[in-house]
Amino acid sequence: MRLTQTVGAAGAALALALTAHAAQAADPIKIGVIAEESAISGVGIPNAAKMAAEEINKQGGVNGRPIEIVAYDDHSSASDAVRAFQRAAQQDKVSAVIASYISEVVLALEPWAGRLHMPMITPGAASNEITKRVHDDYDHMKYVFHGYLASTQIADVVCNAAKQLMVDDLKMKTSVIMSEDAAWTIPLDAEYEKCLPAAGLKVVDHIRLSPDTTDFTPIYNKIEGEKPDVIVTGISHVGVQPTVQWQQQQVPMPMYGVSSQATNATFWKDTNGATDGVIFNVVAAPDVAVTPKTIPFAKAYAAKYGAAPGYAAYQAYDDVFMWADAIKRAGGTDPDKMVAAMEKTDYVGTIGRIEFLPKDNQFAHGMRIGDGYITGLMAQWQNGKQVTIWPAKVATGKMKFPAFTKLPQ
Repeated sequence: MRLTQTVGAAGAALALALTAHAAQAADPIKIGVIAEESAISGVGIPNAAKMAAEEINKQGGVNGRPIEIVAYDDHSSASDAVRAFQRAAQQDKVSAVIASYISEVVLALEPWAGRLHMPMITPGAASNEITKRVHDDYDHMKYVFHGYLASTQIADVVCNAAKQLMVDDLKMKTSVIMSEDAAWTIPLDAEYEKCLPAAGLKVVDHIRLSPDTTDFTPIYNKIEGEKPDVIVTGISHVGVQPTVQWQQQQVPMPMYGVSSQATNATFWKDTNGATDGVIFNVVAAPDVAVTPKTIPFAKAYAAKYGAAPGYAAYQAYDDVFMWADAIKRAGGTDPDKMVAAMEKTDYVGTIGRIEFLPKDNQFAHGMRIGDGYITGLMAQWQNGKQVTIWPAKVATGKMKFPAFTKLPQ
């Protein structure tokens, strides 16, 4: 009797060990991450994705399978990104892709997601066209999700904040729009031209500059001649040069709006402090508990990589968890079942509560925005730190400007 019990116990222990070993040896679920690893705004995408995968794997993976991040550097090139996407889908056999903060890159990948039935989400591109394609051709483009705000939505957040910060608080009345010439700024600027006047800021000029611009002197001279109260920006591919020259030339108007590179903790060093006073839009910040996950993620990222995460890192981190959850609810990696599961996402991430809009919405597969979902923040560089200044209920400081700035009297 004792021998039987001993043999039975040993057998059970062996079976348990074999089961554990099988789970460890299970084929990984591969998620491809295509990003601009040498760019200020791109490097956080693979970094954050790897952090998320590590956390998921510590909890046992997905249905007993670990998550493996397969990273590709697209060198800010749409053609390189397409080649990486094709390799990820056809050779490396990834189950989903997280791709880029550059709209032109994502727009180039979007048709391939449809052709190859490869679920894809972008953590940082903003062009309205991304979701418009899903709306207009759902059967082919349903594999694409937008994990960041569309340009029109970003402009609305900037204008809503401007009503409080620029108009009510600083008594400003006029503005100049200064945006880089890129796909994502076309709808951004169109909305700026509507929502800035509605907020109380007359638009006296609209400047679209080449991303290859190196000397901003003529642009700033023109702006100063027009004497607006504020420069409202839409810059992402450029960032360091216009900011440095704004400070060097002592341009007296505050720089306010969208500056993707300014969201990165390294931007103070990259501009040698010239970014002091610049106000920029973000969806999450390291000093604000947008959700209970925001600050812990930012702290863990800084501890691991030596700097706070840039704007796209928050979304990339959330995206891995959302794909993992979709795979779990879909019961596997069948792409159509994954898409159906992703469409039912209701996930509290680092940037807020995330739900995707339905296929009949103009921003199909884009994130729902508004109270209780994704709302956005405005932050300002002050003495080497990013300080959240809007909305008031979560602000960690008030606006401060360098001495050369001239505010309305």
